[in-house]
Amino acid sequence: MSTPPRDLDRGRGPEDTVPPLTRIIRDALDRLRAFDRRRPRVWDTAVTGFWTVAAVLDYTSGGWRHTAHEDVTAPEFLVLLMSLGFSLPLLWRRTHPLAVVLLMTPISLVNVWTGAVVQASLLQLIPVFQIVLRFSFRTVAAAALLFVAPVLSGGFRIPSSWGQEVVSYVWGLVFVVLLGIAVRTRREYTEALVERAHRLERERDQQARLAAAAERTRIAREMHDIIGHNLSVITGLADGGAYAARKNPERAGQALDAIGTTSRQALSELRRLLGVLRDDHPDAERTPQPTLDELTPLIERVRRAGLPVDLELHGEPTARSLTPGRQLTVYRVIQEALTNTLKHATGPTSATVTLTYSRTHLDARITDTGTGAGRAADTEEAPLAAQGIMGMRERAALYDGTLEAGPLPEHPGWRVQLRLPLEDTHQ
Repeated sequence: MSTPPRDLDRGRGPEDTVPPLTRIIRDALDRLRAFDRRRPRVWDTAVTGFWTVAAVLDYTSGGWRHTAHEDVTAPEFLVLLMSLGFSLPLLWRRTHPLAVVLLMTPISLVNVWTGAVVQASLLQLIPVFQIVLRFSFRTVAAAALLFVAPVLSGGFRIPSSWGQEVVSYVWGLVFVVLLGIAVRTRREYTEALVERAHRLERERDQQARLAAAAERTRIAREMHDIIGHNLSVITGLADGGAYAARKNPERAGQALDAIGTTSRQALSELRRLLGVLRDDHPDAERTPQPTLDELTPLIERVRRAGLPVDLELHGEPTARSLTPGRQLTVYRVIQEALTNTLKHATGPTSATVTLTYSRTHLDARITDTGTGAGRAADTEEAPLAAQGIMGMRERAALYDGTLEAGPLPEHPGWRVQLRLPLEDTHQ
């Protein structure tokens, strides 16, 4: 079965759609421009040499006499000097075009005043073209005046030259100026497109770097929550198991079972998180992140680690009151707050988790009675504790929520207060 023509065009880039002859000409011009950028003097010398030879041949062959007036007063050596004066300065036509025009102006005046009217005088249009490409229109007007003034003066001296020379020179000047404007406009438009493409490429790279940084922050936050919480629970269970092993071996066995369960859960969460990061892994597990339905198992694990936790619910959640992202935020904040209590609280400690649903917000309050809770500023874990609180604030800010953390004012302990708008809130 034959392939449809449109299928053959799939995957073809812009280069494949350019006709071969156009591509060959464009490639040749690109190579020529590249060579000219590397060695500009070679091209300048070639152009100057070509027109110099043409001007000298016009003199030696006597061609200039066909355009000269009957009453020409210029000797032949002066005609030769004028021919060279119009052609040799072209070597600097790109570096100093205005100076070249100024140099040719008195030669042009002598040319028309003597009636020789050598054809090499039209070479003045070449530096004028360069001026149009690079300079302001005021400079272009000045160069045009320098070009026309000698011709006009010659027309007043020899009235018969108006129709033959003055008009042709003026039309040549108009053509060159219009051509220069068109080339300059095209060049500026192309440079603007190239600059815009480069700017868009830089913005794209910057957006990619910002997105990568945000993704790294999100992954670091998830890793901190998963590893920090589960290791704290495991540490608490291990300490309790070591203590119970001396007095109650049965409780020690329960602690070891809890350690195994918590470790397997931590490994499962890490596999899920790292599996999603591998784009080339088709079997990466993409199960949902924890929701508020898993809040009770979380509190049970913390209780087994040795921290008594009470859960209080006030109000009734409305249908679809929290998106999965908001539920994950509440879950992680509670998890981080209880983990900090396990790691930093000293003395007899208990914690209370209070969830209060209102019509527009969900308030989560986590308090504990530990005398050392939140006082990691004097320990080596201070940076990690600060990172945990910062991560909680960042999670809350994603959904226009607020988070406050600090010691309780009325008695020893620590408090974390999260206020999160509901999904259907419009303020």
